[in-house]
Amino acid sequence: MKCLLLSTFEQQGGAARSAYRLYRSLSKMGVDSRMLVQYKKSADPQVFGPKGLLERMGAEIRPYLDALPLLCYRSRLSPPWSLAWLPNDISHDVASFAPDLIHLHGVGHGFLPLASIKNLPGPLVCTLHDSWAFTGGCHLPGDCELFHANCGRCPQLNARHEFDLSRWGWHRKAKCWSGLDVTFVAPSRWMAQCARSSSLLDSMPIEVIPNGIDTLRFVPGDRAIARATLGLPQKGLVLLYGASSFTLDQNKGFAILKSSLSLIAGSLNKKDLTVVVFGDIKYKETEIEGIPVRSYGFIATDEKLISLYRAADFFVLPSLQESLSYTVMETMACGTPCVAFDVGGVGDLVSHCENGYFAKAGNEHELAEGITWMLADDDRRAKLGQQARKTIEDGFSLAGVAERHIALYNSVIDNSRKTAGRVMA
Repeated sequence: MKCLLLSTFEQQGGAARSAYRLYRSLSKMGVDSRMLVQYKKSADPQVFGPKGLLERMGAEIRPYLDALPLLCYRSRLSPPWSLAWLPNDISHDVASFAPDLIHLHGVGHGFLPLASIKNLPGPLVCTLHDSWAFTGGCHLPGDCELFHANCGRCPQLNARHEFDLSRWGWHRKAKCWSGLDVTFVAPSRWMAQCARSSSLLDSMPIEVIPNGIDTLRFVPGDRAIARATLGLPQKGLVLLYGASSFTLDQNKGFAILKSSLSLIAGSLNKKDLTVVVFGDIKYKETEIEGIPVRSYGFIATDEKLISLYRAADFFVLPSLQESLSYTVMETMACGTPCVAFDVGGVGDLVSHCENGYFAKAGNEHELAEGITWMLADDDRRAKLGQQARKTIEDGFSLAGVAERHIALYNSVIDNSRKTAGRVMA
């Protein structure tokens, strides 16, 4: 079996890291697997990206060109919003590998236009890392339910007219998905439910397979060594928070976390708690309500991520919408429990008061209660961490997830060949 994974990024962001880890796992299990990306950073010879200076320069400018129509909506809100209209011919690169199956991951930022998807050879699998595939253009619809119909007057665009970019995007996706040999994979039961309730994917095949994690690499370790490596204090508790560009992305809930900490700051010995954040190079603050803050910016290696998870006493995820949080999966694999909002696919990972703590979505008071509950008992945190690790081992190991993908690939390829045989007959 020859499988080609398409991803805008090689390892930057949750979708790309999921794709890269799957590609590596498939290769280890004997599948002829490769990746085609718009931004290649590693020296991995089986990951292919732009060749030469001109192609690399073109890749850098493509996201800005693809987003040009959004300039018509100057009062639009900040959540990610993509069109995938900019022409880009990757057919030669795809054809050179002659895959039996193509697996789409995050393919935005001008990498793969919708019009090109129908021209890809062979059957397709597409993982729903967010909601983009079944909306007019937004990645996280939040409270908006217009994707159940045909979008239009998009609240994220702050559009005044029914026939806006989201309606145009909806019609382009309806044309793209119609009659296409594609099977969608949802990383969580929640995402599958959202997709099945949408007007674009309600009749499409959708399978639930979680993202996987290397449970032999992301493992519990010595907290003292991790803190020494990172230059963190050995005494006191460490609260960990991490998300990509969290100062810009309101969905990541950093403002809510700050509000929750302000609610309990008066009852804390602030010197006994350190807040550690990562994922945003722009964040420079050194304290929140008198609580010391250490920021590590963008984390480029798994080794440093693992040290952060091991150094922490618990992780906080205040996101308002998540398909299946990789940071939660990683921190749990390292034996560190999590306080999170009960949103999206996080419920596939966190069980309230069993391996972590759930708070009502968006409620800063309940999040503050969860943080206080975590801070209060060392033995309880240790037991939660042990159970968190077991949860990941039982259901989210890379090997198990790769096996489920291989079974799906074989089924999709077999069905595609049977269909092709019937058409030829």
